[in-house]
Amino acid sequence: MSRSLAGKVALVTGGSRGIGRAIAQRLAADGALVAVHYGRQAEAAAAVVAAIEADGGQAFALGQPLGVAGDVAGLFGQLDAVMARRTGSTRLDILVNNAGVATHADLAGTTSELFDEHFAINARAPFFITQAAAERMDAGGRVITIGTGLTKQVKPELVAYAMSKAAIDVMSQTLAKELAPRGITVNVVAPGVVDTDMNAGWLRGDDAARAHAEGMSPFGRLTEPEDVASVVAFAASDDARFVTGQFLDATGGAVL
Repeated sequence: MSRSLAGKVALVTGGSRGIGRAIAQRLAADGALVAVHYGRQAEAAAAVVAAIEADGGQAFALGQPLGVAGDVAGLFGQLDAVMARRTGSTRLDILVNNAGVATHADLAGTTSELFDEHFAINARAPFFITQAAAERMDAGGRVITIGTGLTKQVKPELVAYAMSKAAIDVMSQTLAKELAPRGITVNVVAPGVVDTDMNAGWLRGDDAARAHAEGMSPFGRLTEPEDVASVVAFAASDDARFVTGQFLDATGGAVL
């Protein structure tokens, strides 16, 4: 453990699986006390907390579905209560907006329900979670949102997803300017194609699809969750104190 984040408190939304799990484990390994948020996967979140604690880190789980009425108030009500008990403060140092949904659908196949779900979870929730988090941050705070290379590369079958993530790019640039006077940085980290549950429907069991996805990067492989977690760890560290409003490309060159 580097302990570069010792004494820091981090909230990772969607931290129970895939990229979120890798991020939570990396931030904990770097010394942060990590709140592992989950929507419905309580057992998976408990497993992440157990793994972190087995490695000598500190973590706890918070359950709150996003994209529903009262989601942000419910999440921060739980977070504040736990933090008050554990540290005597509700201060938050690092927010990682990782939770998201992605459904394959082109223009004709995108229903209003699917469209609304993507914006509720991928754009609205991160905005108001960031609003609440910023109220609890001091100078040195970090807001990091997981974006996508699909705001730089067009794929018609993911139009609603890409649109919702494009909102994140604009949000992060704008809030970077607003929060800089307070010493808070705001950045986007964009993964490439990762073999997670989100992509399981088309990536697993289809050799041609997998080969195509691997070929998108000049490195000839898929993005590993740890690849993304390493970039997030940098953005969360003091080394990134003068980096803000940036789109940090962790696609392995897939959008070159």
